[in-house]
Amino acid sequence: MSIQIPRGTQDILPGDVEKWQYVEETAKKLCHAYQYKEIRTPIFESSELFTRGVGDTTDIVQKEMYMFEDRGGRSLALRPEGTASVVRSFVGNKMYGNPSQPVKLYYSGPMFRYERPQAGRYRQFVQFGVEALGSEDPAIDAEVLSLAISIYKELGLKQLKLVINSLGDSGSRNAHREALINHFKPRIDEFCGDCQNRLEKNPLRILDCKKDRDHELMATAPSILDYLNDESKSYFEKVQRYLKDMDVEFEVDPTLVRGLDYYNHTAFEIMSNAEGFGAITTLCGGGRYNGLVEEIGGPETPGIGFAFSIERLLAALEAEGVDLPINEGIDLFIVALGEEAKDYAVKLLHTVRKEGISSEKDYLDRKLKAQFKAADRSQAKYVAVIGDDELKENKINLKDMTTGDQEEIDLEQFVETVKGKLS
Repeated sequence: MSIQIPRGTQDILPGDVEKWQYVEETAKKLCHAYQYKEIRTPIFESSELFTRGVGDTTDIVQKEMYMFEDRGGRSLALRPEGTASVVRSFVGNKMYGNPSQPVKLYYSGPMFRYERPQAGRYRQFVQFGVEALGSEDPAIDAEVLSLAISIYKELGLKQLKLVINSLGDSGSRNAHREALINHFKPRIDEFCGDCQNRLEKNPLRILDCKKDRDHELMATAPSILDYLNDESKSYFEKVQRYLKDMDVEFEVDPTLVRGLDYYNHTAFEIMSNAEGFGAITTLCGGGRYNGLVEEIGGPETPGIGFAFSIERLLAALEAEGVDLPINEGIDLFIVALGEEAKDYAVKLLHTVRKEGISSEKDYLDRKLKAQFKAADRSQAKYVAVIGDDELKENKINLKDMTTGDQEEIDLEQFVETVKGKLS
């Protein structure tokens, strides 16, 4: 009986993995331009990190986390998102004491959520994220948003919409919280069990409910923008002004609610407007999370970040018909005929690879024609042909696969000749 791949996971095979590499490298280059440094954290963490950091009223914690007990009886979880892990590392490694502030980080790696698999959504998915910790300047909010949208545009996406909202500071949120409770409480029995549980704990999460999104009370729910105090209003206005100064287009949506408990002030999503992309249009989400560092045991430290699924990004590229400039070919394929030539080809292949020339040879003892077919499949720019007779004469034939031109070269000159042609 064959063993099947776990539901909600995927194998990323050669031919596709190059697209992943290109996307990841593009995002990393932009992060470098913005002066964000890479951080790598464990795939599993203490379960408490996510119940405290992400929030015990969220769907992630209540329904989607992969939790297990290790042999020492400790409760651990496969990470469902990246921010809590980065903040845990920030606190544990005392990065709040770094002379360079804010601390600007990015990460990339697998996350795990037990949810119903669907197009572009998996139980193991790869997330790329950015965090900026240590600054409460609205300019850093605008920088983070501009970095997120820049990654998508750099990769060729055009059908994008950036939506922003303010969740306000603690005072604004408390006033809005009371208004939401008063709004929903008289008819809360008409809502799902999750919403009923959230009413007192975190009524803002009711607005994020997928089951009751069409309930009439949703459309008339109090807007957070009506409860922002002067400080929160000023903060949100500055974020918008900076975005306009950067020529970053956006829309304000007062109904936007992020699904994690730790957000305050700026919250945002980037969506795809591409035709045929699907019903779930969100590509990227993020926001400010002042208070999360303290929740995880660190000093008072503001933060802001975003994360996106690479699977969803690739789906958006496909929906818009964007072809990534992936170079799948190699520089050189060595064809050897005769036992002595085959032996020499092993040494020659090693020599050219040390010079940075991507190269390959035949390992199946195929005939000349079959070896040339293998070179074609490798999309080789040049094919070098050497036989026993050429080896005795210290010669090798080089064919340009684009023009069809061939020339005979001395073996001592071969490597430098190929390097010159490639340059």
